[in-house]
Amino acid sequence: MGNRRHFAVIVLVAALAVAGTTWRRAVAATPGAPPPVAPDSLMDTGLYEPGRPGVVDPRNRPFSPQYPLWTDGAAKARWIYLPPGTTIDTTDVHEWDLPVGTKLWKEFGFGGRRVETRFIWRATRGQWVFATYVWNAEGSAAVKAPDDGLPGAAEIAPGKFHNIPSVDQCRACHVSDRTQVLGFNALQLSTDRDPNAIHGEPLQPGMTTLKTLNEDGLLQPARPELVVNPPRIAARSAEERAVLGYLAGNCGACHNRKSELAPLGLFWKHGEVAAAGAETVRSMLGHGTKWQVPGVPEGESVLVDPANPQDSALLRRMKSRFPSSQMPPLGTVVRDQEALDSVARWIASQRDTSR
Repeated sequence: MGNRRHFAVIVLVAALAVAGTTWRRAVAATPGAPPPVAPDSLMDTGLYEPGRPGVVDPRNRPFSPQYPLWTDGAAKARWIYLPPGTTIDTTDVHEWDLPVGTKLWKEFGFGGRRVETRFIWRATRGQWVFATYVWNAEGSAAVKAPDDGLPGAAEIAPGKFHNIPSVDQCRACHVSDRTQVLGFNALQLSTDRDPNAIHGEPLQPGMTTLKTLNEDGLLQPARPELVVNPPRIAARSAEERAVLGYLAGNCGACHNRKSELAPLGLFWKHGEVAAAGAETVRSMLGHGTKWQVPGVPEGESVLVDPANPQDSALLRRMKSRFPSSQMPPLGTVVRDQEALDSVARWIASQRDTSR
């Protein structure tokens, strides 16, 4: 009798679970329904083939931005899913509008093991869903992290730990005047890739580029000119091109003409830099900052000081890992030494041009 009762309870719970799932789907499809939410398991987001954990569904397109975001040296893999029959609205060539149903994933690994996979889903026209999935030690499964994030997910340097971001932190970087997908745009997917890009990753076979998107008819209106003349940062030197690309990839999401920080006069978004590299450089030289560089007389701090590169506010804030002064403010606890060296050399190279 006890076994039968136990079996009956299991059947009832399973039935309620199925009914609950059906009800949630029905509610999600009706006006005024609760907002869509990400599933609890990464396996249920659509990244992998059904029943084959770790095997990426071939409908998900891998891609690699030419100017990647610095995340303490993490190894990354990225995919995008575009629903069948949909296209990317490229009416504004620099501000793509991705179709409803678009999903993106970015996997982060440290020390040879997967630590987290971030997920962005355009569930409805006006609703983007953000979630992060934390991998177990065996790398066999990943479950959704708390909305408040998860500190200390992995030690990445002695005494320094990678923190899983909160949903609010995700929105802080991705939502400016509009929700934006960082790293998936005309400049980042250009086939004229910068060979000197800081932390640049070589394209692997089968990766998505402007050329493949255009060939597959996924850009509307079609943009053959982006294939014939791929986007490229107009710069006076290879090093300058790399530095401006780094600023676009790491800083442009916040520092652009349409964000709340526009009054600062720093316009580093991908389209702005690609279209006006020389203007961007001129605006940086001697640009006064309200942030006081330590050791510099009050009121004399500037963003880029070719005469004294190490006193440039840009370099000082890139070096800092104090929450009140570091730039970028989120997503990193370790200095990006390669970028610091490149930026310092570039600033010093401006001595003659700034006179």
